[in-house]
Amino acid sequence: MLAAMACALTPPGRRTVIDDSPEAITAFLRPRPARELPGVGAQAAATLAEYGLHTVGDVADVPQLTLQRLLGARPGRTLHERAQGRDTTIVDPTPTPASISTEHRFARDELDPAQHRRALLALADDLGARLRGSGQVAAGLTCTVHYADSSTTRRSRTLPEATLHTVLLARTAYAVYESLGLQRARVRSIALRADALRPADQATRQLTLDSGDDKPLAIEAVADRARARYGHSVLYPAALAHGGRVPADPDCGPVGSMRRESAGYGRAAGDTG
Repeated sequence: MLAAMACALTPPGRRTVIDDSPEAITAFLRPRPARELPGVGAQAAATLAEYGLHTVGDVADVPQLTLQRLLGARPGRTLHERAQGRDTTIVDPTPTPASISTEHRFARDELDPAQHRRALLALADDLGARLRGSGQVAAGLTCTVHYADSSTTRRSRTLPEATLHTVLLARTAYAVYESLGLQRARVRSIALRADALRPADQATRQLTLDSGDDKPLAIEAVADRARARYGHSVLYPAALAHGGRVPADPDCGPVGSMRRESAGYGRAAGDTG
């Protein structure tokens, strides 16, 4: 908390040092405007100002119960702790990447739209697995197409909801590809990038009355467990099998049907007999 506040106040090329003694922390915090404390938005700052609480020192001098009556139980308790220079937020030193990407290069310049869709399907499958493995969701998707003449087309789209599911990533990837309106384009490679990543526990999912929407996600969960145990290549979208048909609807391909390859097995995971 102190590092973030000091960083926001420090001009470029300069450095602010706060000693770890209670006296130094208090001297830094007390004169600062209350709105600079993490978690104090415009509405909370206005509420505090109505009661004459303009600085962090003003807030620190108010009993916790008073802050809880003004802002609510949890926000009031958190604000009281932070005004005293205490922040229990766990700091993860590993930075979360803003995006992850993957690329497919064709063995030769590819004209066939079906092969383009097959590549998109494989890329979405790879991105989905990596997102789920890292516990992140993507809020956007960028598709980049490189052509034989060295030109490039790049198109981005915001996802209807932040997701880590292959079927939803593939659906958007197909839509972006179709929006390019390619006419017999000689494609050298296709790249797919998941943008605006954030922790998966911050994601929300829209409610739906269509129970069919849950089937691909259930199959995806089973596939992830199998891949974690036996390797990524043990299960993959059936459309990516040699000679497999690439569906026009990604709901029928990425995780709606999976294919298994190991030790003599080569049937679809959902088949019996």
